[in-house]
Amino acid sequence: MFLVGLSGGIASGKSTVVAVFRELGCAVIDADVIARQVVQPRFLAYQQIVHYFGSEILLENGEINREALGNIIFSHPEKRQLLNSITHPKIQKEMLKQIFKYFVLGYRYVILDIPLLFETNTITKFMKYTVLVYRRFSEAVSHSHPGSDPQTQLSRLMKRNGLAQAEAEVRIASQLPLDEKCKLADHVIDNSGDWDSTRRQVLRLHSQLEDSLDFLLVRLVAVTAVAGIGGLVCLLLRHFLS
Repeated sequence: MFLVGLSGGIASGKSTVVAVFRELGCAVIDADVIARQVVQPRFLAYQQIVHYFGSEILLENGEINREALGNIIFSHPEKRQLLNSITHPKIQKEMLKQIFKYFVLGYRYVILDIPLLFETNTITKFMKYTVLVYRRFSEAVSHSHPGSDPQTQLSRLMKRNGLAQAEAEVRIASQLPLDEKCKLADHVIDNSGDWDSTRRQVLRLHSQLEDSLDFLLVRLVAVTAVAGIGGLVCLLLRHFLS
Protein backbone atom coordinates (compact mmCIF):
# COMPACT_ATOMS: atom_id res chain seq x y z
CA MET A 1 0.00 0.00 0.00
CA PHE A 2 1.22 3.50 -0.79
CA LEU A 3 0.01 6.98 0.16
CA VAL A 4 -1.47 9.58 -2.18
CA GLY A 5 -1.68 13.15 -0.93
CA LEU A 6 -4.65 15.15 -2.22
CA SER A 7 -5.05 18.90 -1.91
CA GLY A 8 -6.57 21.91 -3.61
CA GLY A 9 -6.84 25.65 -3.37
CA ILE A 10 -9.60 27.50 -1.58
CA ALA A 11 -12.90 27.03 -3.46
CA SER A 12 -11.29 24.63 -5.96
CA GLY A 13 -14.00 21.96 -5.65
CA LYS A 14 -11.77 19.36 -3.98
CA SER A 15 -14.79 17.82 -2.25
CA THR A 16 -16.20 16.92 -5.67
CA VAL A 17 -13.07 14.93 -6.50
CA VAL A 18 -13.07 13.25 -3.09
CA ALA A 19 -16.70 12.21 -3.62
CA VAL A 20 -15.78 10.45 -6.88
CA PHE A 21 -12.88 8.60 -5.22
CA ARG A 22 -15.20 7.46 -2.42
CA GLU A 23 -17.77 6.35 -5.00
CA LEU A 24 -15.06 4.17 -6.55
CA GLY A 25 -14.50 2.49 -3.19
CA CYS A 26 -11.18 4.18 -2.47
CA ALA A 27 -9.87 4.63 1.05
CA VAL A 28 -9.89 8.34 1.90
CA ILE A 29 -8.63 9.84 5.14
CA ASP A 30 -9.88 13.40 5.65
CA ALA A 31 -7.41 15.40 7.75
CA ASP A 32 -9.96 18.18 8.30
CA VAL A 33 -12.51 15.76 9.75
CA ILE A 34 -9.87 14.37 12.10
CA ALA A 35 -8.85 17.91 13.04
CA ARG A 36 -12.45 18.57 14.11
CA GLN A 37 -12.59 15.34 16.11
CA VAL A 38 -9.40 15.83 18.15
CA VAL A 39 -10.55 19.21 19.49
CA GLN A 40 -13.85 17.95 20.89
CA PRO A 41 -14.36 18.75 24.61
CA ARG A 42 -13.52 15.22 25.76
CA PHE A 43 -9.97 15.36 24.34
CA LEU A 44 -6.76 16.79 25.80
CA ALA A 45 -6.18 19.09 22.81
CA TYR A 46 -9.44 20.90 23.64
CA GLN A 47 -8.25 21.67 27.15
CA GLN A 48 -4.90 22.91 25.89
CA ILE A 49 -6.48 25.16 23.26
CA VAL A 50 -8.90 26.73 25.75
CA HIS A 51 -6.02 27.23 28.18
CA TYR A 52 -3.89 29.13 25.66
CA PHE A 53 -6.59 30.94 23.63
CA GLY A 54 -9.20 31.62 26.29
CA SER A 55 -12.90 30.82 26.69
CA GLU A 56 -13.90 33.56 24.21
CA ILE A 57 -13.26 31.08 21.38
CA LEU A 58 -16.02 28.78 22.65
CA LEU A 59 -19.57 28.47 21.38
CA GLU A 60 -22.54 28.41 23.75
CA ASN A 61 -22.53 24.60 23.75
CA GLY A 62 -18.89 24.56 24.89
CA GLU A 63 -17.38 23.48 21.57
CA ILE A 64 -14.62 25.47 19.89
CA ASN A 65 -15.78 28.18 17.50
CA ARG A 66 -13.60 27.35 14.51
CA GLU A 67 -14.29 30.67 12.81
CA ALA A 68 -13.26 32.67 15.88
CA LEU A 69 -10.14 30.56 16.36
CA GLY A 70 -9.37 30.83 12.66
CA ASN A 71 -9.53 34.62 12.77
CA ILE A 72 -6.94 34.58 15.54
CA ILE A 73 -4.43 32.16 14.05
CA PHE A 74 -4.60 33.53 10.50
CA SER A 75 -3.82 37.01 11.82
CA HIS A 76 -1.02 35.90 14.16
CA PRO A 77 1.47 33.38 12.69
CA GLU A 78 3.00 32.63 16.11
CA LYS A 79 -0.42 31.61 17.45
CA ARG A 80 -0.98 29.45 14.37
CA GLN A 81 2.28 27.66 15.18
CA LEU A 82 1.12 27.19 18.76
CA LEU A 83 -2.17 25.67 17.64
CA ASN A 84 -0.34 23.39 15.18
CA SER A 85 1.98 22.19 17.95
CA ILE A 86 -1.09 21.17 19.95
CA THR A 87 -3.19 19.55 17.25
CA HIS A 88 -0.78 18.13 14.66
CA PRO A 89 0.61 15.28 16.82
CA LYS A 90 -2.94 14.16 17.64
CA ILE A 91 -4.06 14.41 14.01
CA GLN A 92 -1.04 12.47 12.76
CA LYS A 93 -1.56 9.74 15.37
CA GLU A 94 -5.16 9.22 14.27
CA MET A 95 -4.16 9.25 10.59
CA LEU A 96 -1.54 6.55 11.25
CA LYS A 97 -4.17 4.40 12.94
CA GLN A 98 -6.46 4.70 9.93
CA ILE A 99 -3.61 4.06 7.48
CA PHE A 100 -2.74 0.84 9.33
CA LYS A 101 -6.38 -0.23 9.24
CA TYR A 102 -6.54 0.16 5.46
CA PHE A 103 -3.19 -1.61 5.10
CA VAL A 104 -4.55 -4.62 7.00
CA LEU A 105 -7.69 -4.56 4.83
CA GLY A 106 -5.50 -4.89 1.72
CA TYR A 107 -6.04 -1.55 -0.03
CA ARG A 108 -3.48 -0.78 -2.73
CA TYR A 109 -3.36 2.90 -1.91
CA VAL A 110 -4.85 5.37 0.56
CA ILE A 111 -5.75 8.98 -0.22
CA LEU A 112 -4.85 11.53 2.43
CA ASP A 113 -7.06 14.59 1.95
CA ILE A 114 -4.90 17.38 3.43
CA PRO A 115 -5.83 21.04 2.75
CA LEU A 116 -2.29 22.39 3.40
CA LEU A 117 -0.43 19.45 1.91
CA PHE A 118 2.04 21.51 -0.12
CA GLU A 119 2.52 24.08 2.63
CA THR A 120 3.60 21.34 5.06
CA ASN A 121 6.87 19.99 3.66
CA THR A 122 7.22 17.35 6.37
CA ILE A 123 4.11 15.54 5.09
CA THR A 124 4.78 15.40 1.34
CA LYS A 125 7.91 13.27 1.76
CA PHE A 126 5.72 10.38 2.94
CA MET A 127 3.53 10.51 -0.18
CA LYS A 128 4.27 8.33 -3.17
CA TYR A 129 2.20 10.69 -5.32
CA THR A 130 0.60 14.09 -4.80
CA VAL A 131 -2.59 15.30 -6.48
CA LEU A 132 -3.79 18.88 -6.84
CA VAL A 133 -7.36 19.89 -7.67
CA TYR A 134 -7.71 23.32 -9.23
CA ARG A 135 -10.35 25.40 -10.96
CA ARG A 136 -9.69 28.01 -13.65
CA PHE A 137 -11.84 30.98 -12.67
CA SER A 138 -11.39 32.83 -15.94
CA GLU A 139 -9.99 32.05 -19.35
CA ALA A 140 -7.99 35.28 -19.32
CA VAL A 141 -5.65 33.97 -16.62
CA SER A 142 -5.85 30.24 -17.25
CA HIS A 143 -2.89 29.96 -19.61
CA SER A 144 -0.25 31.42 -17.30
CA HIS A 145 -1.82 31.08 -13.84
CA PRO A 146 -4.35 28.22 -13.66
CA GLY A 147 -7.02 28.77 -11.06
CA SER A 148 -5.40 31.95 -9.76
CA ASP A 149 -8.01 34.65 -10.40
CA PRO A 150 -7.70 36.35 -6.97
CA GLN A 151 -10.96 38.33 -7.04
CA THR A 152 -13.14 35.35 -7.95
CA GLN A 153 -11.43 33.13 -5.41
CA LEU A 154 -11.84 35.83 -2.76
CA SER A 155 -15.54 36.24 -3.53
CA ARG A 156 -16.18 32.50 -3.38
CA LEU A 157 -14.42 32.15 -0.04
CA MET A 158 -16.28 35.11 1.48
CA LYS A 159 -19.62 33.68 0.36
CA ARG A 160 -18.85 30.10 1.38
CA ASN A 161 -17.50 30.84 4.87
CA GLY A 162 -19.35 34.07 5.61
CA LEU A 163 -16.09 36.00 6.01
CA ALA A 164 -15.33 39.69 5.74
CA GLN A 165 -12.98 40.64 2.91
CA ALA A 166 -10.00 41.22 5.21
CA GLU A 167 -10.47 37.83 6.88
CA ALA A 168 -10.73 36.04 3.52
CA GLU A 169 -7.63 37.80 2.18
CA VAL A 170 -5.56 36.68 5.16
CA ARG A 171 -6.64 33.05 4.67
CA ILE A 172 -5.82 33.06 0.97
CA ALA A 173 -2.43 34.63 1.71
CA SER A 174 -1.64 31.74 4.09
CA GLN A 175 -1.64 29.29 1.16
CA LEU A 176 0.74 28.89 -1.72
CA PRO A 177 -0.58 30.21 -5.06
CA LEU A 178 -2.22 27.48 -7.12
CA ASP A 179 0.19 27.88 -10.01
CA GLU A 180 3.05 27.03 -7.64
CA LYS A 181 1.16 24.01 -6.33
CA CYS A 182 0.59 22.82 -9.89
CA LYS A 183 4.36 22.65 -10.38
CA LEU A 184 4.80 20.66 -7.17
CA ALA A 185 2.03 18.11 -7.79
CA ASP A 186 2.59 14.77 -9.53
CA HIS A 187 -0.96 14.80 -10.90
CA VAL A 188 -3.33 17.71 -11.53
CA ILE A 189 -7.11 17.46 -11.84
CA ASP A 190 -8.75 20.36 -13.66
CA ASN A 191 -12.13 20.99 -12.04
CA SER A 192 -12.97 23.93 -14.29
CA GLY A 193 -15.39 22.04 -16.52
CA ASP A 194 -18.55 20.08 -15.80
CA TRP A 195 -18.92 17.15 -13.43
CA ASP A 196 -18.47 14.54 -16.17
CA SER A 197 -15.13 16.04 -17.17
CA THR A 198 -13.88 15.96 -13.58
CA ARG A 199 -15.15 12.42 -13.10
CA ARG A 200 -13.32 11.18 -16.21
CA GLN A 201 -10.05 12.62 -14.93
CA VAL A 202 -10.53 10.95 -11.53
CA LEU A 203 -11.35 7.62 -13.19
CA ARG A 204 -8.23 7.86 -15.32
CA LEU A 205 -6.05 8.64 -12.30
CA HIS A 206 -7.65 5.88 -10.24
CA SER A 207 -6.88 3.39 -13.01
CA GLN A 208 -3.23 4.46 -13.06
CA LEU A 209 -2.92 4.15 -9.30
CA GLU A 210 -4.63 0.75 -9.22
CA ASP A 211 -2.34 -0.57 -11.98
CA SER A 212 0.77 0.68 -10.17
CA LEU A 213 2.93 -2.00 -8.59
CA ASP A 214 4.34 0.37 -5.97
CA PHE A 215 2.23 -1.27 -3.29
CA LEU A 216 4.02 -4.61 -3.81
CA LEU A 217 7.35 -3.30 -2.52
CA VAL A 218 5.75 -1.81 0.60
CA ARG A 219 3.83 -4.99 1.31
CA LEU A 220 6.94 -7.13 0.71
CA VAL A 221 8.93 -5.06 3.19
CA ALA A 222 6.11 -5.30 5.75
CA VAL A 223 5.75 -9.07 5.34
CA THR A 224 9.53 -9.53 5.61
CA ALA A 225 9.61 -7.42 8.78
CA VAL A 226 6.73 -9.35 10.35
CA ALA A 227 8.34 -12.67 9.40
CA GLY A 228 11.64 -11.54 10.88
CA ILE A 229 10.01 -10.47 14.15
CA GLY A 230 8.07 -13.72 14.26
CA GLY A 231 11.24 -15.74 13.75
CA LEU A 232 13.01 -13.84 16.52
CA VAL A 233 10.13 -14.45 18.92
CA CYS A 234 10.23 -18.18 18.13
CA LEU A 235 13.99 -18.33 18.79
CA LEU A 236 13.58 -16.53 22.11
CA LEU A 237 10.77 -18.86 23.17
CA ARG A 238 12.87 -21.92 22.31
CA HIS A 239 15.77 -20.50 24.26
CA PHE A 240 13.76 -19.85 27.41
CA LEU A 241 11.78 -23.10 27.20
CA SER A 242 14.77 -25.34 26.53
